[in-house]
Amino acid sequence: MRTIAIVAGGDSSEFEVSVKSANEVGKALSSRYIVYIIMIRGTNWYWEDQQGRFHNIDKNDFSLVTDEYRIRFDAVFIAIHGTPGENGFLQGYFNMMGVPYTSCGAFCSALTFNKQACKLFLKENKIPMADAILIRKGDKTDTKNIIKQVGLPCFVKPNDSGSSFGVTKVKKSEELISAIEIAFKESNEVMIEAFIDGREVACGVVKTKKRVIILPVTEIISKNEFFDYEAKYTPGKSIEVTPADMPEVVTDDIQRLSSLIYDLLGCKGIVRVDFIIIGQKLFFLEINTVPGMTEESLVPKQAESAGILLEELYSMVVEDIFE
Repeated sequence: MRTIAIVAGGDSSEFEVSVKSANEVGKALSSRYIVYIIMIRGTNWYWEDQQGRFHNIDKNDFSLVTDEYRIRFDAVFIAIHGTPGENGFLQGYFNMMGVPYTSCGAFCSALTFNKQACKLFLKENKIPMADAILIRKGDKTDTKNIIKQVGLPCFVKPNDSGSSFGVTKVKKSEELISAIEIAFKESNEVMIEAFIDGREVACGVVKTKKRVIILPVTEIISKNEFFDYEAKYTPGKSIEVTPADMPEVVTDDIQRLSSLIYDLLGCKGIVRVDFIIIGQKLFFLEINTVPGMTEESLVPKQAESAGILLEELYSMVVEDIFE
């Protein structure tokens, strides 16, 4: 039986979500593999045993060291949302260590985690999306020029974070500066994006050497101002309809475009692509290369709707490593 490390935690505000995701993945994989959940927080990399004892990871080869033995893992399942698991940092480390892993590679992860860079890349490939501008810490903030370019309302987002941390919907010009300051708490770069008044949808995509799965589309109807952290992870704060109630031609377009974006970016493993729809026209929002895998997350719900067991879905991307 193969031994798999599920890496969890990370150094972003998504720490708790990541731990929940890792625990759910661990439950799903434990019948097929020997599973260790490895916590990563700054320079502390460790496994906690059933007695509550902590055992460190040797970063020289990513092996687990205990008093009795040393474990070398056959593969790593990355369940860290945000840095260092979704931005290419860990992927680069595992590449150097020669340790195979389930997610997108280092370059793809770095590109997709930077919202503005990803949008510019996809824009070159004619993928439709909302207008956006980028500002960096230290830049002079010209609110009039920003509003002239993206209009009101608009979204102010950290350029490289997830789970809607630091995101504000701005309706009035006087709210813009405080929204930017909130976003800068999560990132050194802030993206200000034009608001598109439409339906928000998401589509999971999984591709391996043997199989391609385009999961059912989910429509997200938030009871909050938008699909923020509370709406994502608090039961009752959003309605998620899977499969989405929309014409078949629209569903087909979402799935086709999700698959195309996956290929254009060179993705690997399980990803989720988010869009806004106006009528039958799609606008790309963002892509998540380590999507949430908690009980509240969209990809597990889409898999359930498609009749795919999570054990099957997660082991599929692990087994792809060994093909």
